[in-house]
Amino acid sequence: MISTFDYIQKYPSRAKHLLGISYDQFIDLVNCAKKCHESEQFKLEQSKVRIHRRGGGRKELLSIPEQVCLCLFYLRQIPTFEVLGMMFGISKTEANDTFHYWRKILRQILPSSLLEQVENKEGDLMIVQKILTNFK
Repeated sequence: MISTFDYIQKYPSRAKHLLGISYDQFIDLVNCAKKCHESEQFKLEQSKVRIHRRGGGRKELLSIPEQVCLCLFYLRQIPTFEVLGMMFGISKTEANDTFHYWRKILRQILPSSLLEQVENKEGDLMIVQKILTNFK
């Protein structure tokens, strides 16, 4: 069975249907996410007390682009983590952990929705809700 990431690599024009963004946007997002991931890992490394040498432990099963693809695919399609794990060749626990890690990073990179921007400001929230209600 071909993984979702390999399918998108093979058919870039279908990325919009599966992920909600074009292939070029996906590549740009992966590059931004990589930079943010590296800075998060650097911060983590600075505060870590090492017992073993760096590079030990279990290796990642998915590359960074595959992990970002997994997160975007989940947000677009909302499968169960068991199905998501099967589609990417990992366990459901690994799929869950991967999704939640990258969701935090993507939330930093991508702009928030209008409601999220004004949720802390009571007056602005009421105005936006009124506009959306009238629009409906």
